[in-house]
Amino acid sequence: MGNASLFWRGLDLSIFRMFLHSGLLLVAVACMQYAAQAQAPPLPQPTDSPYIVEGVSDTDVYAIGHSLQINGTVKKGAIALGGDVIVRGVVEQDVAAIGGSVILLEGGRIGGDVMVVGGAYQHADQIPNRNPQAMTIMYAGYEQELRNIMRNPKDLLAPKWSAAYVGFRLLAVLFWFIVSLALTAAMPGTISRGIARLQLTSLRVALIGFIGALVIGVGVPSALRFLPAPVSALVGLMALLLILIAALFGRVMIYAATGRWLQRKFLRLGRNSEAVALLAGTVFWITLSSLPYIWPFIVALILVTSLGLALTARYKVGFNRKANG
Repeated sequence: MGNASLFWRGLDLSIFRMFLHSGLLLVAVACMQYAAQAQAPPLPQPTDSPYIVEGVSDTDVYAIGHSLQINGTVKKGAIALGGDVIVRGVVEQDVAAIGGSVILLEGGRIGGDVMVVGGAYQHADQIPNRNPQAMTIMYAGYEQELRNIMRNPKDLLAPKWSAAYVGFRLLAVLFWFIVSLALTAAMPGTISRGIARLQLTSLRVALIGFIGALVIGVGVPSALRFLPAPVSALVGLMALLLILIAALFGRVMIYAATGRWLQRKFLRLGRNSEAVALLAGTVFWITLSSLPYIWPFIVALILVTSLGLALTARYKVGFNRKANG
């Protein structure tokens, strides 16, 4: 028995070292790829026919999937999703672009704030015609990706399988495998009780998690709106802490329970190894959450079950069943 225990410990350590080396290699490759892309010249943006606003508009104007050009006067705000906002006339309130840029041409005026996500703010005049008290919020990364998502929303449900995408999935496997090993080693009793609850009362745990998600989804926004500021802030922080704990510990419990089931049914090598169980469960769920069109349901199932595990943590296996004998 002692030799077998040493053998499995050696196997666990060798698996951990193998994944650590693989993760470092993936990080190095990703850094080199990022450096190569940073040195390459930016790709030209695709041209499109913008939606043109002439005359006077008393409402908000927006464009989805293409650019928005304002030649007249807009008394409220303007927003473009997946395109640029080109202001040749006047916008009296805020201007925003997601997956595009805000361009203030010569003679144009923006009276409110400017928010750009995945683009840039550009102005033709040396001193732009804007309210001095207005703010400019800009995040310039992932412009082409956001533009493509806004123009083709189905691409979000069906990600393209590329070398970069597979690399990020492998990094996700490595990250959650290391987190699972650390939590299992630090709190083995907590993880074991969570696995037992999943094996015996998984449907009840999922139902409690679903009800908890509904309560949080409805109760927290209502608390933030109607309760006093200190109370609403406390409620929001407690809900956020619960979600973070559930997402961390619950996911590890799900991975471990799935890995043990796979060991019993299919895996012969490393049947008594916790590391192999954690690795198998992690690979299984990361693979499912990478499949096109079904990954939102997989992620929702993991989150709901994790929340149920967190909400039932104080109960024993079987939810207060009487011990036999």
